[in-house]
Amino acid sequence: MNTIKVLCVENHVESMDALKYMLETAGFEVVSATTGRQAISMLTKNSIQGVLLEYDLPDATGTAVRAEMKRVKPDVPVLLFAGIGSQTPFLLRFFDSYLRNMERPDWTFQDLDA
Repeated sequence: MNTIKVLCVENHVESMDALKYMLETAGFEVVSATTGRQAISMLTKNSIQGVLLEYDLPDATGTAVRAEMKRVKPDVPVLLFAGIGSQTPFLLRFFDSYLRNMERPDWTFQDLDA
């Protein structure tokens, strides 16, 4: 079985370490970036199947970075989040389910891919 490679974009070291640990424990291969510019570059140069993207980056908003990512690779799902908190485990379970459920009907998550 191939490992799913995800791009984790977070500019706080402690949060990045926690997210990487959680994602790797769930079986993902993790590529990381700390800025919007670096994230776009990593997405362009790597075979990425999903992106976990912090909203508040030092060089851009997450929405601007997400828009550029969708322009570059429209089929790669990008999940925006705003910091680590009590919702993080739920968010990561959702992200995991979304990326691993390749047999889902097209309409299941269509509002999230817009």
